[in-house]
Amino acid sequence: MALISLRIPDDVAASFSALAATEGGKSALLRRLIADALNAPSARIASLPVGRPQKVTLRFRESEMRQLAGVSQQRGMTRTGWIVALVRARLGSPVQHSPDEHAVLRAIVRELNRIGGNINQIARAANASALQGRAVEPDLSVIHDAKTVIESALAQLRGALDGNADYWETRR
Repeated sequence: MALISLRIPDDVAASFSALAATEGGKSALLRRLIADALNAPSARIASLPVGRPQKVTLRFRESEMRQLAGVSQQRGMTRTGWIVALVRARLGSPVQHSPDEHAVLRAIVRELNRIGGNINQIARAANASALQGRAVEPDLSVIHDAKTVIESALAQLRGALDGNADYWETRR
């Protein structure tokens, strides 16, 4: 995907940021404006919620309350949290994550950050060796192991994100 960058006065940037806050964010609004200028279809991007949260009261039958308790418990959420996540998903908000999914995503991010740190250390060592006139002999088995760990973490990430999106987009 291409990146477009531009410089604009600070006051214009602040005004655009304020407008974009209610339109899905700056990138989303820019993508939509560019698509409009080119008469191209733009992906549906939901507006970000603004304002103070307000209370809504719902009434359910006893059997429905048991069902709500069951489905919310399966997701590791409270009934209210599950209902809010369901409504937000139907309104087009970004995918809603359960506490277990948050934990899995955090673990994946930590692992990828560790791998990134290791790659940076390898690059520094290689650069230092090159500056000293020594050839760097890469250990291909270590590189292959790192590649395997990265592929596994990415597969876990895809699985978590796909499973979450499937849950909120279909009736389970």
